Amino acid sequence: MDEAVDFQLGGDARGKRIVVAMSGGVDSSVVAALAARTGAETIGVTLQLYDHGEAVGRAGACCAGRDIRDARAVCDRLGIAHYVFDHETSFRTQVVDRFADEYLAGRTPIPCVQCNMGPKFTDLLTLARDLGADCLATGHYVRRMIGEDGAELHRGADPARDQSYFLFATTQTQLDFLRFPLGALPKPRVREIAAELGLGVAAKPDSQDICFVPDGDYAGLVKKLRPDADTRGDIVDMAGRKLGEHRGLIHYTVGQRRGLEIGGSPEPLYVVRLDADTRRVVVGPRTALAVDAARLTDLNILGPLGGPLTAKVRSMARPVPARMVGDRLVFDTPEYGVAPGQAAVLYAGDRVLGGGWIAETEAATLAA
Repeated sequence: MDEAVDFQLGGDARGKRIVVAMSGGVDSSVVAALAARTGAETIGVTLQLYDHGEAVGRAGACCAGRDIRDARAVCDRLGIAHYVFDHETSFRTQVVDRFADEYLAGRTPIPCVQCNMGPKFTDLLTLARDLGADCLATGHYVRRMIGEDGAELHRGADPARDQSYFLFATTQTQLDFLRFPLGALPKPRVREIAAELGLGVAAKPDSQDICFVPDGDYAGLVKKLRPDADTRGDIVDMAGRKLGEHRGLIHYTVGQRRGLEIGGSPEPLYVVRLDADTRRVVVGPRTALAVDAARLTDLNILGPLGGPLTAKVRSMARPVPARMVGDRLVFDTPEYGVAPGQAAVLYAGDRVLGGGWIAETEAATLAA
């Protein structure tokens, strides 16, 4: 293991204390190993967020029973302390319930961002400070770099693993305290390090994006939490003409084409809008998905927004040229698949400038 990871502790790490957020996966386990190797006192902390992963026996769930045992085993091997804190109630309120409510409101939620904004960062940072830590280290694939005005958030060096989209809401105060030692490494090398150190999680599958949803059945979870979520309604075209019926708004997202179960149209139809008040699914041709701008709420600013930038409006989307005009994100060319409830993350090159939540969109003139 030849990596010399800098935890940016300001000199000799001996006498320092690093708290590592441990989910029981390979990434956070390697972070703990790298932290311990610096000579700093290292403490592993796991938040027990729910019991669900163990109950369904789903590989890749995080922060549940089996994963806590894995984190503890890694800490035992490294000879460092490990603490578990029960945050199930906080996770349910801040993440799971909000996930269900967003779907009922016709929006497309991103629970991973909410988890980072709440239990994982806010709660863990408080715990780390209570433990007298000099920093909190996590296994996220992003880079913390020091610029002229202090700590900056940058994309992970490995484009296939970059997680900056999910961390846009990290505040400057949090960024000053956080460390991301894996940001410059490719995932295969991280697994190699785990194997070299004899960590039992070296070959463990990656955690799923939405850890609390069994088998990706979002609708099933929402129905369990909100029994009225399956209320049927009309599928209408852009002019309001009824084309069919749907089986509940929770089964649809903006940009969706499959599963509409309507026929007779000379061209493919897509979900253009979900109207929670009327329980209508509005469909139209692909051109109707084109968006010129989006209004953002709860903006988090990590860098200057006055000049040209790029924006990412879905986790798997490519950043596109845009600019901010007040609270409006204006695209240089029409963008497709921009859904209320998703995040818009702003970049200058690899640097994350911040972002916000998409509240509403403005249809492109070509879709009028």
